[in-house]
Amino acid sequence: MRKVLSSGTPEVPRLDRPSRAQPHKEQIIELVAQCKGNLVRVHEELGAQGVSLSYPALTAFCRQESIGHKPPRPAGRYDFGPGQEMQHDTSPHRATIGGAERRVETASLVLCYSRMIFFQCYPAFNRFSCKVFLTDALTYLQGAARVCMIDNTHVIVASGTGRDMVPAPEMAAFAERFGFDFRAHEKGDANRSARVERPFSA
Repeated sequence: MRKVLSSGTPEVPRLDRPSRAQPHKEQIIELVAQCKGNLVRVHEELGAQGVSLSYPALTAFCRQESIGHKPPRPAGRYDFGPGQEMQHDTSPHRATIGGAERRVETASLVLCYSRMIFFQCYPAFNRFSCKVFLTDALTYLQGAARVCMIDNTHVIVASGTGRDMVPAPEMAAFAERFGFDFRAHEKGDANRSARVERPFSA
């Protein structure tokens, strides 16, 4: 750290330190194939062959060298037209209120085309709170998109998941009043509602 501070540049020098696994790369590649990608077994076999290497060092090396790891596939890209879709989600946060730190539920609604976002915090979030929040949000945004994408939250969902999701009757009636439909993304496909989740990912 002293060297970085005395250098007078914000650029942190790269740490060019070869991995202790590098001399055993070919051996690791063979063992990954033999052990069908099970790095715990690879680590055990390396130890049996006299290679002193920690398990975290092995896994880090395999990630860096793409050994036994397929590069992550792009999650996809979604483009939305004006009024096509809005996304609703809630996220728990810690907030200081009255000098004490408390858990709050941050409810948010984003218009996918313009990325305009409206959010409020609640001490708890239930079906009544959801209707109050969406009324405030749609009033503030001066309208609703045709579809409101949600995760499979029990606050809105009566049964099913993803394309088979059925909203609770009172929530379906609420959506009809404002001229939109609730839809849920498939389980495990959180990227489908990234417009509303990304602003709160930190």
